Amino acid sequence: MDAYTFDKSKLPSRHVTVGPERAPHRAFYYAMGLSEEEINQPFVGVVSCWNEAAPCNIALMRQAQSVKAGVKQGAGTPREFCTITVTDGIAMGHQGMKSSLASREAIADSIELTMRGHCYDAMVGVAGCDKSLPGIMMSMLRLNVPSVFLYGGSILPGKFKGKDVTVVDVFEGVGQHSAGNMTNEELHELECAACPSAGACGGQFTANTMACVSEAIGLALPLSSGMPAPYESRDQYAEASGRAVMNLLKLGLRPRDIVTRKALENAATVVAATGGSTNAGLHLPAMASEAGIDFNLREVCEIFKRTPYLADLKPGGKYVAKDMYEAGGVPNLLKTLLDGGFIHGDCITVTGRTIAENLEDVSFDPNQKVVYPVSNPLSPTGGVVGLEGNLAPEGAIVKVAGMDSLVFTGPARCFDCEEDAFEAVSNDGFNEGDVLVIRYEGPKGGPGMREMLSTTAALYGLGMGDKVALITDGRFSGATRGFCIGHVGPEAFVGGPIGLLKDGDIITIDAENGILSVALSDDELTERRKGWTPPDTQYATGALWKYAQLVGPANKGALTHPSGKEEVLCYADI
Repeated sequence: MDAYTFDKSKLPSRHVTVGPERAPHRAFYYAMGLSEEEINQPFVGVVSCWNEAAPCNIALMRQAQSVKAGVKQGAGTPREFCTITVTDGIAMGHQGMKSSLASREAIADSIELTMRGHCYDAMVGVAGCDKSLPGIMMSMLRLNVPSVFLYGGSILPGKFKGKDVTVVDVFEGVGQHSAGNMTNEELHELECAACPSAGACGGQFTANTMACVSEAIGLALPLSSGMPAPYESRDQYAEASGRAVMNLLKLGLRPRDIVTRKALENAATVVAATGGSTNAGLHLPAMASEAGIDFNLREVCEIFKRTPYLADLKPGGKYVAKDMYEAGGVPNLLKTLLDGGFIHGDCITVTGRTIAENLEDVSFDPNQKVVYPVSNPLSPTGGVVGLEGNLAPEGAIVKVAGMDSLVFTGPARCFDCEEDAFEAVSNDGFNEGDVLVIRYEGPKGGPGMREMLSTTAALYGLGMGDKVALITDGRFSGATRGFCIGHVGPEAFVGGPIGLLKDGDIITIDAENGILSVALSDDELTERRKGWTPPDTQYATGALWKYAQLVGPANKGALTHPSGKEEVLCYADI
């Protein structure tokens, strides 16, 4: 590709590279060793969430170097930078988890500011852990410059007593240890074996769910999300992603051309078909909003309800991301969904071709055991279900993949934070049949909408995972399993019904019919609301205070700024 096929007069980087008045700007680029030819080429931001916080991110810098090589091959000038990420596995179970969802906005905002400040023309984003995936894709849609997404890859499965294990087995091991069913030595052996390499958690948790979304929605190259992080073959996809973004720049194909309403429906379909993380019910509306598309939790859940559950993946199933890759990856899944009429094949992707065209040479492999065909699903409806009712007027969400019973009724046992609930679970402070209620953990009330994996995993470790239910206005990890309902809205802090519950109120969860209700009349709820006041926050300064002031409701994605529909001038057109 000839560098001079690009018309700099129409690209953002003209503001820092073209004309006599930009001589001081060019001086900085010469200082970094760029040639005149490189300065005259399009500038491509190559952003990763590399850090040493957790294994999810430590392989990203290596892959970013391969992306840069691909950009150079396409006659572009790569400019590498990093952004933050908060790794949920480390943040889980303490106050640090309040930073997790807020980090999604910080990631998107910091990428926007870097791209705007330096006038980059295109972007490749490399993400590793949970919120970094939607955060980077949100920034792509917000900026709307030609962009390609690349997942950093999953961790290899660990081995414990002859079985594949993930970090979730360690979380559940804490509960088993508490119940006296695992010794100190066994727990130590498990924690040392569960995470044997770089990469994000291996089950169909949030990272792998959103990685599948990146392919299904068209922002990532086919099969690029599959191979584990340590595989050198991943670097080939990184290099190809760099070349692909230069082709998109040449074609003038932008993220909002790719992420349409139908593409979002494809993404939601893949979440349901894989029994993916309930967090997708938060991230898909947020991504849609960045593109100026209304696509709330209710609409996402309507797609979940009509989608067959096909991929037998942990935590509800048997297999991990490496197994799905070896079984043909996301293209194998998309092929059977396309053949069954469950996805839109005419959606354009970063290849410059449609989903259907990308799948022309793909044949569904009937011999692999990870992904079932649409003609023989694990269950006829998706692995994730939406709920509504007088306890959740704005909706709620539950992962039902791998569950036998979909209806639960029991008395409420109320807690005003996760720590109190975890203490009760650890000290037998509940009864079989209870519905544990954890409130004031929503986007505003937390603040930050914490995940509750430590509590839910402890319940499973105690053997109580199917004997109690749990509801919260916070979130659950993609690794959570059991009758665990999250995103209950409106949240308690703004006066939602979950904040009005008392111990002993009878709650019914009906995932067959999509209902979450409490046996209280409207008059009783109204009367209780008269005596309700929100609790004081412990976060009266700093980033979490700022987040709490700005964040919107969970059913619309918990965003901190207006929808893309309000945009006056798109960055890509400056």
